Amino acid sequence: MGVGAVIINNDGKIFLSKRGRNVRNESGTWEFPGGGVEFGEKIEDTIQREMKEEYGIDIEIVELIGVNNHLIPLEKQHWVSPCFLCKLKSGRPEILEPDKCDEIGWFDLDEILSFPLSLVTQSNLEHIKNKYNNILPNQKV
Repeated sequence: MGVGAVIINNDGKIFLSKRGRNVRNESGTWEFPGGGVEFGEKIEDTIQREMKEEYGIDIEIVELIGVNNHLIPLEKQHWVSPCFLCKLKSGRPEILEPDKCDEIGWFDLDEILSFPLSLVTQSNLEHIKNKYNNILPNQKV
């Protein structure tokens, strides 16, 4: 199981990471970052731990956006992936695990739509479209 985060900063920009060459799937695509749940770990704790380990940032979970069946047919993988709307609490993101991530940045929602996105990020954008009328609730975070 994996968990993801749509992280918004004080300027209303969204944090994205580009999957590295050595990841187990969808290398080279951009995504809302996330990570794998360890045995016995709460998914909320997972996403906070992963953001600290991979990018050196602390986040606050605002709400659950949705849960995805993340299917990767070419690689015969099926992940169940909840995704949370989060806000940046502290820190400035940096790539702390360069084998997993090639690039990071803060972007507007319109910019993100032009990127090559991971399948689960595309699914999360559908959840955003349905739940928030295609506009991230910047005012809520």
